[in-house]
Amino acid sequence: MSTRSESRRLPRRLVQLYVGLALYGASSALLVESGLGLEPWNVLHQGLAELTGLTIGVVSIIVGAAVLLLWIPLRQRPGLGTVSNVFVVGIAMDGTLALVPDAHTLAVRIPLLVAGIVLNGVATGLYISASFGPGPRDGLMTGLHKRTGRSIRLVRTVLEVAVVATGFALGGTVGIGTVLYAVAIGPLAQLFLRVFAVRTAPGGSTVVATGQPERAILPR
Repeated sequence: MSTRSESRRLPRRLVQLYVGLALYGASSALLVESGLGLEPWNVLHQGLAELTGLTIGVVSIIVGAAVLLLWIPLRQRPGLGTVSNVFVVGIAMDGTLALVPDAHTLAVRIPLLVAGIVLNGVATGLYISASFGPGPRDGLMTGLHKRTGRSIRLVRTVLEVAVVATGFALGGTVGIGTVLYAVAIGPLAQLFLRVFAVRTAPGGSTVVATGQPERAILPR
């Protein structure tokens, strides 16, 4: 891609980055409001929020920053998207939680759960396609993969089982939503990665993930 072509696409990529991060935080807030189960890392964030009295968004920022420090011994290099992720997702999550009224009936909670999962897939496609670097938690996963030689799938599974178990023990919500998220987010992310892929040149091909987006399912 030429420098001029890259410059023309930069505004779109920046919009995708920050809209995607904001929507990711909003989608996570919808899952919180549904009360039917959270994505793995937010189970941990919610548990820590219960323990400390901080908001889940603030905890997300603190955990993201701490995870980013773990990149140093793993020799991972953060990008603009990595640093932005730490702050924007948490702020958007708390902002959405402040605006969305509490849901008490399943007739409201189930649509919130479905909307949260689908919106999370949209947010993932936007954020990852912007190509400004992985989220801190994904970078931890890929860094451990490189350093240990273990598969991405194994490293991801071990990390997510650990954070879910810890979060659940601290009071985080695990439920049918956690299972539905795990099943649905891969296909949704793959779909929206293709929808929002940035075309490399006029009439040229687009850059998209192939196969299961194991490194891009959670832009955290």
